[in-house]
Amino acid sequence: MDFKEIAKGVLRLEAKELLDAVDKIDEEMSRAVELIANIRGKLIITGVGKSGLIGAKIAATMASTGTSSFFIHPTEALHGDLGMIGKDDAVLAISFSGESEELIKILPHIKRFDIPLIAMARDKNSSLGRYGDIFLPINVSKEACPLDAAPTTSTTLTLAMGDALSVCLMKKKNFKKEDFASFHPGGSLGKRLFVKVKDLMHTKNLPLINEQTTLKEAVVTMSEGMLGNVLIEGNQGELLAILSDGDLRRAVIRDDFSMNSKAIEYATKDPKVLEGDSLLASDALTLIEQFKIQLIAIVDENRRVKGVLHIHDLIEAGIK
Repeated sequence: MDFKEIAKGVLRLEAKELLDAVDKIDEEMSRAVELIANIRGKLIITGVGKSGLIGAKIAATMASTGTSSFFIHPTEALHGDLGMIGKDDAVLAISFSGESEELIKILPHIKRFDIPLIAMARDKNSSLGRYGDIFLPINVSKEACPLDAAPTTSTTLTLAMGDALSVCLMKKKNFKKEDFASFHPGGSLGKRLFVKVKDLMHTKNLPLINEQTTLKEAVVTMSEGMLGNVLIEGNQGELLAILSDGDLRRAVIRDDFSMNSKAIEYATKDPKVLEGDSLLASDALTLIEQFKIQLIAIVDENRRVKGVLHIHDLIEAGIK
């Protein structure tokens, strides 16, 4: 048995059904988008079995893309959770057959509260289809299951329809990546857009030395600072240079090398700095990579050191 070909056949069939569904999209989709976009409450999604699992995912996608939404199981709704549905809400009910008993039982109660209902089912003439104010078809000719029984192609189409509805709502609401990041502050996009240098930089126990400090003393400070660098200040506290462990290795092979020489003689003069700490951490990482350095100093308008940011801090914070 060639399972590779079987797998390809499943994908071909599901892809075909998705493409066939394109021609079935009509003004009902536009009506659904307008309805959801203009409700003052939440979009409640409900369904049973595999449709319920897909519904929960659609609700999660909606919630993370600017449409307040959550999933309710019909059985739980019959035993008290109907109270979670308010008069300003709308309901998206999903059932491929349109006849799921648990789901059909709650529909009269939803309609009794005059709450708009979007039906997603195979047949508009099904029980669910008849209850719906708006109907979105999820009809497929065949399941990928060899018995044509287990929800496979139909759940794929249902999920895709939920994605289509979510994307339409994002466009309708002009939902931007900044908005998405605000719903995902712990994600990589959220970190790129919201985490700033001041959130990650070191401000205490900085490895600072003055321009008269010897290299021997500087190495001790470098070791204690555990940042692989020391910052060299002038008489007014202004940053003059940075001595990195790379500078130290290069110093060792110089003919004039002496541990008793001043550290500034071997340091990088006029190092790269950030003026202020409001820069996004992701932009700071770009600068660090561009200049091929490990540490960048944050200074004020008088070039006095306020803190330092090490590349390891950015990596550990998940900044990319």
